[in-house]
Amino acid sequence: MPFRMYVSQQEEDRVSIFTMDAATGKLEPQAEVSVKGGPAPMATDPEQNFLYVGRRGSRQLSSFRIDRETGGLALIRTIPLATDPCYLGVDRKGKFVLAAYYEGARVTVHAIGDDGAATAPPALSLDTARGAHCIQTDPSNRFAFVPHIAIKGPSEIFQFTFDESTGQLTRNATPSVSPGGDLGPRHFCFHPSRDVVYCTNEQGCSVTAYNLDPSAGTLTPYQTVTTLPGDFEGKNSCAQIQISPSGRFLYAPNRGHNSIACFTIDASDGKLTPVGHVSADPVPRALSLDPSGSFMFAAGLETGRLTSYRVNGDTGELVPLETYSVGKRPMWVLFTGRA
Repeated sequence: MPFRMYVSQQEEDRVSIFTMDAATGKLEPQAEVSVKGGPAPMATDPEQNFLYVGRRGSRQLSSFRIDRETGGLALIRTIPLATDPCYLGVDRKGKFVLAAYYEGARVTVHAIGDDGAATAPPALSLDTARGAHCIQTDPSNRFAFVPHIAIKGPSEIFQFTFDESTGQLTRNATPSVSPGGDLGPRHFCFHPSRDVVYCTNEQGCSVTAYNLDPSAGTLTPYQTVTTLPGDFEGKNSCAQIQISPSGRFLYAPNRGHNSIACFTIDASDGKLTPVGHVSADPVPRALSLDPSGSFMFAAGLETGRLTSYRVNGDTGELVPLETYSVGKRPMWVLFTGRA
């Protein structure tokens, strides 16, 4: 399956499809799919047969079938949502679409039907708190985590047990964890081989590493590292986060400093070491590594441009390559394909 990239453009009401050359990282445009109503967050099922797109402007969730040969998208179904979603995830078995709602102060879980489409009404709609910004299940599919940013939110990660047969979420015995202060946890990723979770802090302009207890489904913070250079004094906030498939490198964008912070990951304890910054188009909200971890792509929210970078396989540093025009307000960059 070739590497394909999907980019949602909220103000263009479309999703653009590209193929990527695995040797050079060069993108070739393939198609543009109309998705009315402000498409933003996207997610695929584990087998990458279906793409789910949240329409923030129209408060809807659309399910598309992915053509395995061309990467094209065929709409299956669109369902209503109570409010606009800021994040979509699919559980590890591909049975449920999970959504977080920043202003809606909640999460929902929608069952996926036999045709691959998310169904309504949701199997679960659960009030959490203002600022809910992400939801994912852990590798065992038994637990789920929902970070809440500090602005209008509690600056905590809510911890749940997850029933993979019903989609139900239940507050864990330890219901939440905080990185400390008003750092504002936003997005997170799992280390591919260690029981470690990394989470960007939107207001704290930092990344916190957490030990994951795989039996209890709880997180314990053990390191917080800034994403900014020491001499920066302007306004800034963090957004998404990416970890390399090898588990050796981590990346987080700075919105304000307009850069991507690069880190190496210690193989023995998972601790982060900063290795510098690379310039990014304003404002780098969305970014993604390709499935091989050889190339990074970051979208400038204000410029409508997508910048590609080659990943230095020894140091994790990013080397700028090319810039592509993709359209107004690119909100999500998502890859399909197997390394």
